[in-house]
Amino acid sequence: QVQLVESGGGLVQPGGSLRLSCAASGEIRSINDMGWYRQAPGKQRELVAIITSGGSTTYADPVKGRFTISRNNAENSVYLQMNSLKPEETAVYYCYAEGIYSDSFTYDPTLWGQGTQVTVSS
Repeated sequence: QVQLVESGGGLVQPGGSLRLSCAASGEIRSINDMGWYRQAPGKQRELVAIITSGGSTTYADPVKGRFTISRNNAENSVYLQMNSLKPEETAVYYCYAEGIYSDSFTYDPTLWGQGTQVTVSS
């Protein structure tokens, strides 16, 4: 019932910026952690950043200082501001959520979005 929908991907030149958005839809009481993963062709999916419901953040080393993750608990949404993008960061970016409480009888340990393509190219 609960779905994660990403948006904001697209084509950007090296050094440019993009802002990704992810909104969880459905009857939701709360979400513990939300975050972003990415997967380049031929490579495994890797963690980009996570943020807890309390606002604590964790970033993968390659994106530290350039990416910023944030969330709006009231809207059940998470965002990823990506600055100074590099060509090697071309990938499908996936939103994820952990610990989704929909109601008293529904709980999803982990959910994934369908992904949004980010292409960094000149």
